[in-house]
Amino acid sequence: MEGNNHNSTSSAVISATSFALHLPEPDVQIVTSGGLRIPTHSSILAMASPVLENIIERPRKHRSSVRVIPILGVPSDAVSAFVGYLYSSRCTEEQMEKYGIHLLALSHVYSVPQLKQRCTRGVSQRLTIENVVDVLQLARLCDAPDLYLKCMKLVSANFKAVEQTEGWKFIQGHDPWLELEILQFMDEAESRKKRTRRLKEEQSLYLQLSEAMECLEHIYTEGCTNVGPYDVEPAKRMGPCNKYTTCQGVQLLIKHFALCKRRANGGGCSRCKRMWQLLRLHSSICDQLESCRVPLCRQFKLKAQQQKMCDAAKWKLLVRRVVSAKAMSSLSLPKRKREELRETMGCHVLKTFRFC
Repeated sequence: MEGNNHNSTSSAVISATSFALHLPEPDVQIVTSGGLRIPTHSSILAMASPVLENIIERPRKHRSSVRVIPILGVPSDAVSAFVGYLYSSRCTEEQMEKYGIHLLALSHVYSVPQLKQRCTRGVSQRLTIENVVDVLQLARLCDAPDLYLKCMKLVSANFKAVEQTEGWKFIQGHDPWLELEILQFMDEAESRKKRTRRLKEEQSLYLQLSEAMECLEHIYTEGCTNVGPYDVEPAKRMGPCNKYTTCQGVQLLIKHFALCKRRANGGGCSRCKRMWQLLRLHSSICDQLESCRVPLCRQFKLKAQQQKMCDAAKWKLLVRRVVSAKAMSSLSLPKRKREELRETMGCHVLKTFRFC
């Protein structure tokens, strides 16, 4: 009785299409594993699938006999849905829900790319912990890289739960190569996460250094809070600077650098060395030699021109990355903010500076 229902449904689809296209009587029968026979037209099958076209064009012993094409290994309803797609180029959500995996296999075997794309999207939207390993195997066999990658990511993100499924136990016993692929993917994914975290940390450091360079110009040009050039009145507002997050730290570093006795005696502590590095980094980035008000900018430039430092390559790389971070940060700002930022970066001559 069930086979009759399948047959009547498929026949209804084909009859409606035949009436619309004025096709002749069906001349090919598709036979399923369940014994269902679906009458079809060789011209429609040949246009929709090059594989079916080759099968149809094979020579046969009796020209008058009706050609029979077996499509086995999948449910009869899935074959009916497949044939319906060949005629109508349509696949319902209900069919995708029930037979998406089978339709993906059929679309790959019989080279129906539009249906394969539709099935790839449909199956990927219905991935679960329970079926992901089975779908992964199918995606691998059917050359569906997008679906394969999505399955791999789901397995990697939920590996402990996937380990408990029957699909995982099956590949452990029958497909060690796929098991190895999954474990390698997970290892590479973890390595990528570590590299991404490291790159984000480095980028954050370069952005902080870039902002510190702007703070130096800001402090030595217009003054901020209680640190600034001798010819600028101290700010009445004594709260922290709200323009740069690193400004307060740079001001404290400048104060220490000016008053540190170890620096005055020819040595220098770690904080003084950090200040020297900031001044040198500013000099490497600054392109306004004659008008820059940051101390020692000109001296560092002249010294760099006169001698090659042993760490020149590393220093140039640091400068390049700080400049790049500054440019990327500037591009991420709105246009008006970028204009305001450029206006605050003007430089003037500095002979000395004051502390309040």
